[in-house]
Amino acid sequence: MNMQSLLKQAQKMQKELAKAEELLNEQTYDSTMGGGVVKVTVKGSMEIETICIDEALLEKDGKEDLEEMLKSAINDALSKAVKDKEQKMNALTGGVKMPGGF
Repeated sequence: MNMQSLLKQAQKMQKELAKAEELLNEQTYDSTMGGGVVKVTVKGSMEIETICIDEALLEKDGKEDLEEMLKSAINDALSKAVKDKEQKMNALTGGVKMPGGF
């Protein structure tokens, strides 16, 4: 295999990885806590998309419970996003760690 062919192959893989990362950044991941009274959706770009809190929960004196459920739901949704991104990128790269945040 000559260098030019190898370079073209690397460039093609870089474009595929960039496209996959862009798609993953737009993917959403949901998590619910407390039997569905707290729902969090995050994007693969690690941005919080939505937080929904059942009104019945707001009427209680459970500020600490609400805070804990929010924290747990956010961490769970972010964990799902990270795992999905790692799996999909590893599938593209054959498990080889790529430089530059890929």
